[in-house]
Amino acid sequence: MSRRSTRSKSRRAVMAAVAVGVSVLAASTLPSALAVAGQAPLRKPLARHVLLLSIDGMHESDLRWFVANHPHSALAALVRGGSDYSNASTTFPSDSFPGMIAQFTGANAGTAGIYYDDTYNRRLLAPGTVDCATAAPGTEVAWTEGADRSQNPITIDAGQHLTAPALTQLATNTKAQTLADHAAITAAALGMTGTPQALLDPAALPVSPTTCLPLYPHQVLKVNTVFEVVRSHGLRTAWSDKHPAYEILNGPSGTGVQDLFTPEINSVADSAGDDWGTDNALTKEYDGIKVAAVLNEINGWDHSGTRRVGTPAIFGMNFQSVSTAEKLAVSDGLMGGYLPDGTPGPLLAQALDFVDTQIGALRSQLNHDGLASTTTIIISAKHGQSPQNLSALRRVDDGNIMDGLNTAWALTHSTAAPLVAFSVNDDVMLVWLSNRSDAALKFAKNYLLTHSAPANVAGDAKGVYSTVVTASGLRQVFVGAAAEALLGAPRGDSGAPDLVGLVQHGVVYTGGVKKIAEHGGDDPQDRDVPLIVFGAGVKHSTIGRQVTTAQIAPSILTLLGLNPMALDAVRIDHTRVLPGL
Repeated sequence: MSRRSTRSKSRRAVMAAVAVGVSVLAASTLPSALAVAGQAPLRKPLARHVLLLSIDGMHESDLRWFVANHPHSALAALVRGGSDYSNASTTFPSDSFPGMIAQFTGANAGTAGIYYDDTYNRRLLAPGTVDCATAAPGTEVAWTEGADRSQNPITIDAGQHLTAPALTQLATNTKAQTLADHAAITAAALGMTGTPQALLDPAALPVSPTTCLPLYPHQVLKVNTVFEVVRSHGLRTAWSDKHPAYEILNGPSGTGVQDLFTPEINSVADSAGDDWGTDNALTKEYDGIKVAAVLNEINGWDHSGTRRVGTPAIFGMNFQSVSTAEKLAVSDGLMGGYLPDGTPGPLLAQALDFVDTQIGALRSQLNHDGLASTTTIIISAKHGQSPQNLSALRRVDDGNIMDGLNTAWALTHSTAAPLVAFSVNDDVMLVWLSNRSDAALKFAKNYLLTHSAPANVAGDAKGVYSTVVTASGLRQVFVGAAAEALLGAPRGDSGAPDLVGLVQHGVVYTGGVKKIAEHGGDDPQDRDVPLIVFGAGVKHSTIGRQVTTAQIAPSILTLLGLNPMALDAVRIDHTRVLPGL
């Protein structure tokens, strides 16, 4: 889902010299990841292949509803035949970036050093910095479409400049033409490089104060990944995701994923300027491109289907169709989100049907190729979405809240920099301050908790704010050491926010009024997600014990017969293998 417009006032960066924190490159002080990974397998592998599918936005309640109403579906078959973890939750913050990293590292946000896809770091230097000796530290770190080589317009190949007519004509196509040309668009997009690091623009990346060179996402990750461990044992790795910045999954070595396919979801999809996430039919087409890549990989090819490489030991993708169907009020003539009784509305029901059909196609290909008996399928989600009940929705312009905080601070600090150096707010509030004193932290917390804010509710016209929320829409605010503890961050981490605000149920921070749901926060509806493990080495069971999606990482290694202790985060956070495996 595109966030360029909805976060336009939330992403506030004010350059200021701030305290220097602990290096985000602290991964170098950890035990050698590959040395530990080189240990012999624990036992005979339970599976030769693990296929991970993340259905972003999907709740455990959605799975229950879908299986009850579609007993012969692919998802119902996985639930009946696999281990069904009915009390699974994501890590916090429930953003896509740390959520995906958790599944492939076993780390919480603080241990990984990754708090959101768009953050601030007090130690790093601004993109494009040349004179690193005198430059003031502190910069936005955006692992979004903004880091792609292609800008104005952003293209699905992220700047690879593929000359295929199906891609070069996207900007002039109507949506109907785009959908009709799906097969041609898919075939062309599959020609993207399998090394997305080449698709990132060095001029858009933060700069290291030590080397004075741009830092790629994998260089700021503090722990190793499943892909690195699997590769160290001579096994093949692949993954498909929504931005080239997901090259972070390569891990600190930079080489974990051999075939990383990242068509840009926030790219221009038609002549109206829509991206693939602003219309649910387009999102399905986008997801279909990644499904085609995974089908090629099942068949033993690389994602493009042009090079024979063998089926990967670990591979998969994430689906976006459910997420956009939950966020969009209306798309393709159908109501998005949920009905008043809490069940999926028509657009969301259609999106769940679509994803189920794609999972069925992937299973059919595994069966056709004789891989079903040696493959384990894991189904989960990076995040859920909140609110599910439209009557609870309160859309709040957080840009005005940040402006108000800065104005109030300036009344007694007229010569100081604006207090807010940077903030990112969806249905959570993360704020980095230019002044980190106890007095400033206390001031920011007190301001936010004592001011009301206008809110737009479901049914309001655009620009109409018919109600207010108390305490800036927040129910709890953590600052300083308390914020770091909440995130599991090391004391003084240069990338950790100074203030974390947990929102009242239903509050969504946005400068617009299109979204009817969001994620990133600590609401149960943000974090309660499905988790199914099915196939090789797995017996049917329903497990009600509380588990987290971080436990997927060591479980993948266990299924492949590798030592989960080879993961840095397993040793640091004591992340356990999923019960029953």
